[in-house]
Amino acid sequence: MTAESRPQAPGTVRPGGRTARTRAAVRDAVLTGLAEHGYPGLTVEYVAEHSGVHKTTLYRRWGGVEDLVADALDLAGEDSWTPPDTGSLEGDLRALAREVVDTFGDPSAAAAPLAFVAAGFQSERAAQALRAFYTERFARCAAVVRRAVERGEAPADSDAAAVVRDVSAPLFFRAFVTREPLDIAVADQSATATLAAVRAGAYVTKEGSG
Repeated sequence: MTAESRPQAPGTVRPGGRTARTRAAVRDAVLTGLAEHGYPGLTVEYVAEHSGVHKTTLYRRWGGVEDLVADALDLAGEDSWTPPDTGSLEGDLRALAREVVDTFGDPSAAAAPLAFVAAGFQSERAAQALRAFYTERFARCAAVVRRAVERGEAPADSDAAAVVRDVSAPLFFRAFVTREPLDIAVADQSATATLAAVRAGAYVTKEGSG
């Protein structure tokens, strides 16, 4: 089914009241299902049973498992999360890295996020939603680098998204590839390395350096 022929995705509108409650209940059921069974084991029937929303309604509004997962990610991206503001770039990077450890270092907390990432390898619709989620997160984190430039802690024209990716990348590598433990020491090490790269101008865009 193409995007043009599919019913309007729930994430395209910011509904309130009963519709918002229904969407949140469906999102919670999707998260639980992903954590328990992974993407391959998630079914519309499971979401219906655990959300209290009839499967006919789920098929009519969401179309299937792919769009249920994608909308759960869309809804997650509508939260009020803001990047840390500790007063220094070093403090902000450490705080960002420690948030990753807090999320992925605890197996119970990491189950649903890990399943979302796994879904991105099995569904292009989920992959698109995952990219959109992190693109939006990186956009919020631009304030971290902007403040650092204003304080003289980072060169002008530093690529904020690249900075945020790199402070998280070693931690994601441990979480998703090598399956090594995550702890505060590892988070702080990643923040220190990224800070050194920022100060060295490693993230200055070509336009800015030219």
